[in-house]
Amino acid sequence: MIPSSPSSPARDGQRGIQSIETGARLLKALAGASTPLALGELASRAGMSPARAHPYLVSFIRVGLVRQCSSTGHYDLGPFTLQMGLISMQRLDTVSTALPLVERLSNRLGHSMAIAVLGSHGPTIIHITSAPYPVHINIRVGTVVSMVHSATGHVFAAWLPEQMARHYIERETGDASVMTSFKPLHTDPGSLSERLQNIRRQGLAHALDSPLPGMNVVSVPVFDHTGSLCMALTGAGPGHLLDADPGGAPAQALRACADALSALLGHRNQAPAS
Repeated sequence: MIPSSPSSPARDGQRGIQSIETGARLLKALAGASTPLALGELASRAGMSPARAHPYLVSFIRVGLVRQCSSTGHYDLGPFTLQMGLISMQRLDTVSTALPLVERLSNRLGHSMAIAVLGSHGPTIIHITSAPYPVHINIRVGTVVSMVHSATGHVFAAWLPEQMARHYIERETGDASVMTSFKPLHTDPGSLSERLQNIRRQGLAHALDSPLPGMNVVSVPVFDHTGSLCMALTGAGPGHLLDADPGGAPAQALRACADALSALLGHRNQAPAS
């Protein structure tokens, strides 16, 4: 039996049950492991001794949060944990999850931020948080941006499955629904392929003087629990205000925001494969 523990004060001023918070460290360790863990390794990752960890694991097994392999004795997440995870994914609204993070980032950076998802014609802007200064740009909610001639489109072209990306790239030619740039970023298929490889290595796409002269743009991918691209976060601003360099502060802040959002959506590996 797990010894009872008193309620513990939390940083937010509310009281909690310390033993539950302690036991949760074991669940977090299992969730972060790629394979089932032996008792000693699991306890070490949770920052406790095996003797302290074992009673928690006994109770977790009884309620289905943890299972123990009969042949190896190693521990893994149990069926109830998996059910909760699946239900959580079913109930998750990715856009509602993204909005608070995007708005906080926009306020922090002081630039416009946009969320784009894949629509029937291509990457489509579904939300814009405006900058505190006037920005003259012809992108609105519902705008479909080019896969070839925009930083946001390059994120989709880089991380969508190759055949799907090619479909959208080919179909946008002559499609009046797709907004391109006044300054085309790429026209040669070979240069686009090289550009997309660089984007995957850097983890973002950026554009100077696009989609309008004097505007800079940085766009980053967000991944869901399956590891698939689910949206792009894009920051835009005048070139003299927004540093679009991949190593600059805005790019780093965007990447950090996208990583945090991906984690909330269940993505475990924040570094997408190139």
